[in-house]
Amino acid sequence: MSAPDLSFLEAPVLEVAPRLLGAVLTHGEVSVRITEVEAYDGANDPGSHAYRGRTPRTDVMFGPPGHLYVYFTYGMHHCCNVVCGTDGAASAVLLRAGEVVAGLDVARERRRHPRDRDLARGPARLCEALGIDLSHNGADLRSPGLRLTPATTPASEPAVHTGPRVGLRHGSELPWRFWRPGEPSVSTYRPASPRRRTGP
Repeated sequence: MSAPDLSFLEAPVLEVAPRLLGAVLTHGEVSVRITEVEAYDGANDPGSHAYRGRTPRTDVMFGPPGHLYVYFTYGMHHCCNVVCGTDGAASAVLLRAGEVVAGLDVARERRRHPRDRDLARGPARLCEALGIDLSHNGADLRSPGLRLTPATTPASEPAVHTGPRVGLRHGSELPWRFWRPGEPSVSTYRPASPRRRTGP
């Protein structure tokens, strides 16, 4: 099987993000068709992990494009991003939600048999359904074991909705979340909750 052409990932993140809608991410037996994403623009984006510069955690975000950036959050969840843009400048697209299109039984077992529309509805569920964790950080998305297949017909502008990103305390006003309307797998929008003071 020849490697997929991921040259479209070499563009600015706000161009890449909507083009990932309809793409299919495959890991082992499970494939997920992407229905919702969020763009993160590194040093230009206060919501990005790479806003303050390169660290061991964010190193993968700085390129080259076509690799997976995986992080661990809340001490229990993994989330995955597709690295894009120019090598040396951090940008990535968070895969927020999708529809399982292959390996349904495996995904159901991993997700403890929720409704099928919820198997990959949300970034942590998407990683769980695909069996992706920190060991896949930096993985090349052209490899046979973990592969991104571009959408055969990229999402057109009228078929893509945009809105605020989910759960951010900084940069939440930017309409950098993209999704396909009418897709039952798209996650529910939840703005960030203000932090409660715990001390004087």
